[in-house]
Amino acid sequence: MKKSLKLPQKLMLLGSGELGKEFTIAAQRLGNYVIAVDRYHNAPAMQVADESEVISMLSPDQLESIVQKHKPNFIIPEIEAIRTEKLIEFEQRGMIVIPTATATHYTMNRDRIRELAHQKLGIRTAKYGYATTLEELIEVSGKIGFPNVVKPVMSSSGKGQSVVESPEKIQTAWKYAIEGSRGDSQKLIVEEFIPFELEITLLTIKQWNAPTIFCPPIGHLQERGDYRESWQPAVLSEELLQEAQAIAQKITDALGGAGIFGVEFFITKDSVIFSELSPRPHDTGMVTLISQNINEFELHLRAVLDLPIPKIEQLGASASAVILANRNSNSIAFVGVQDALSEPDVDVRLFGKPNSRPGRRMGVTLAKGRNVQEARDKATTAVSKIKIVDQEDFDA
Repeated sequence: MKKSLKLPQKLMLLGSGELGKEFTIAAQRLGNYVIAVDRYHNAPAMQVADESEVISMLSPDQLESIVQKHKPNFIIPEIEAIRTEKLIEFEQRGMIVIPTATATHYTMNRDRIRELAHQKLGIRTAKYGYATTLEELIEVSGKIGFPNVVKPVMSSSGKGQSVVESPEKIQTAWKYAIEGSRGDSQKLIVEEFIPFELEITLLTIKQWNAPTIFCPPIGHLQERGDYRESWQPAVLSEELLQEAQAIAQKITDALGGAGIFGVEFFITKDSVIFSELSPRPHDTGMVTLISQNINEFELHLRAVLDLPIPKIEQLGASASAVILANRNSNSIAFVGVQDALSEPDVDVRLFGKPNSRPGRRMGVTLAKGRNVQEARDKATTAVSKIKIVDQEDFDA
């Protein structure tokens, strides 16, 4: 499907978090017009967008209203909690949904994408099952075995995910997963625990009129399913890398459309196992803000607008680390940023979220080093120097 290269284009972003903010900045650098949509006021992308709307993206009527109001050239989902059936309707009416409405529908729920990968495409995954009640969770966990991983079929940034070591931990996992579920689903997925050596994200760029291309693999460290550190390049054999690329291309070809996909894999000593997929820039890919000549947000934009990507260049060992909140506050401030930035080849991104809660991602540090370990050490050291405080306490 050939797109016009006429700029500007009008882009509607459904979900306006930190990833959407960086995408908006990339879009506006090429003169595009962005409408940022989210469920709360002053979300990060809204702070830099041309216009913003606050709606429930689970409401088909509210989605219809803003699309009719703004008439965007492209509708670009950035989060999971969207009424995807409405996106399919938009596409049937001739609108462009990125990467496609069907792809968004598959990937907004872990059960759909897992079944596509495993049952339809024959891709190896961890063993899995589903539960919608505590009793079903107990039964499925027994069949999968322990330890296993329990998570909502719909969530973001690892919310609600936990490793269940024994039957005694099932009830706690149920409660945590339900609390972390997004949208209106209470369905959970139970997965076999894979004793992996490395977790990677393979940023896969599917283009309208050019071959699929890949960024160098990104290693990442997670806690309770949420990313804490990422680094690039991740070291794995050429054979395993080619296998991961083949799987990523197979599944993104099945989903169709154009844009960047964050395809996650477990890497064992001698195999590649598909984990998850996001049809948009990936949180672990924030490292590309310092590690590549074209970052993941610019790559997503170019793929969406059918602009050429002649070369992706990895700029050396690089890492990111997450700045987490440790308090509930509607009036936050950051101290220690000057100390964090005192080290060469270190940068900081503060997302501008209007409030905090314990464990909420508020920013990242970025670093380069002579090797990956040095880059990781610099990024985590920078995080340790930044503290989140209440604005009132600091002013006092």
